[in-house]
Amino acid sequence: MRTLFSELRTSLIMTLCLAVLVCGFYPALVWVLGQILFPYQANGSLVEIEGRPVGSSLIGQPFNEPKYFHPRPSAAGNGYDASSSGGTNLGPLSKRLLGDVAERIARYREINNIGPHVSIPADAVTASASGLDPHISVRNALLQAPRVARARGMALDEVKRKVQTFTERPLLGFVGESRVNVLLLNLALDGKGVKS
Repeated sequence: MRTLFSELRTSLIMTLCLAVLVCGFYPALVWVLGQILFPYQANGSLVEIEGRPVGSSLIGQPFNEPKYFHPRPSAAGNGYDASSSGGTNLGPLSKRLLGDVAERIARYREINNIGPHVSIPADAVTASASGLDPHISVRNALLQAPRVARARGMALDEVKRKVQTFTERPLLGFVGESRVNVLLLNLALDGKGVKS
């Protein structure tokens, strides 16, 4: 009986020590290091204008007006709802997915005045896995540039230069693809001093 209580006491002490270490000390250490070494990222990569957060550079937002670049379609809740993040989970043979994509292609062509001979980038008509992707492909942005330039009364070359300015290159030059952050690009076009 003594051995049983001794083993039980040892087990309880170890459980409490691990709980303090794993649930208290380690998270506190990671939080402190994050605040010291990576404060922007540790606090949500918030984009601020005049000291007020307007979004995160990591989470997509809806932009529907012609003067703005439009993000990827979202399957998250009612569009870009972070509490309902997730893809559609529809497979490539799903009739619903094929119908949704066909509708989006037609709408994309209509909104951007694109003829049937131009292929549409996949990211313009399919939702990302999270439904919250803040980026679009450079090709998608360049296809939208004429519409944005017309709506803003800007020269097309000027809008294309903005796209190039906000193009993020692949990690280490080869991991992933070049992409454009829609929120940062749209804020820059509005002439807002973006503090990130």
